[in-house]
Amino acid sequence: MDYDFSFFLFVATVVTGVIWGGYVAWVKTQNRPYDAENEPWLVEYAHSFFPVVLIVLVLRSFIAEPFRIPSASMMPTLLIGDFILVNKFTYGIRLPVINKKVIEVNEPQRGDIVVFRFPKDPTVDYIKRVIGLPGDKIGYFNKTLSVNGAPVSQAAIGTYEGRGQGQDMSGSIELNEDLTGVEHKILVRQEAPTVEGVFVVPEGHYFVMGDNRDNSNDSRYWGMVPEQNLVGKAFFIWMSWDWQDKGVGFDRIGTALK
Repeated sequence: MDYDFSFFLFVATVVTGVIWGGYVAWVKTQNRPYDAENEPWLVEYAHSFFPVVLIVLVLRSFIAEPFRIPSASMMPTLLIGDFILVNKFTYGIRLPVINKKVIEVNEPQRGDIVVFRFPKDPTVDYIKRVIGLPGDKIGYFNKTLSVNGAPVSQAAIGTYEGRGQGQDMSGSIELNEDLTGVEHKILVRQEAPTVEGVFVVPEGHYFVMGDNRDNSNDSRYWGMVPEQNLVGKAFFIWMSWDWQDKGVGFDRIGTALK
């Protein structure tokens, strides 16, 4: 079990609910009318906080969860300082804390931007793009992908100009990649070393890569993402803040991700 924010949120919900509910039940056993205005201070605080933490727990566990982008691995799609929302139910309904799936919904599709618990350290969340589905054979040679033997087309856009905390990426080659119907932009540096080879995706796993291909710690280096490590699908930028780039990035707020 991971003792993360979800765990403490769950504990807070249980504790405040037990205190408030227990007091109400005790009052009824005394054959007295329940008077919310004369609650003991501890019960009053529990009564006030319980609905709030319960709503946050439900929204964060089953609807959408906010994340902040801390690195350049998904540039140019996501910039350092972007705040995103992640759909928590699209890949199935999971119980909070224990992360057990109880309702099947959809499965990840090639091209989805997913948040997942890093297989090497499940306490850390990563964000990458799904490249390979279970059973796929993914090739990566000369900065170019192939999926089950079919090359993935790329079209040059030009030289990338970084901004803010991503200025170090200036000079990269920006390309438009058509990942079997999902078009998105990527960055590559022709002179940068990388891992090449053919990767076979086992059942129940996914091969993921960052859009910033030469600045991404992804499946090329540490392997596949197990299905049970999936957190959700990123779908929306609701805020962008980069102190090295004039603060709030109003041009990025409201951007739908693909």
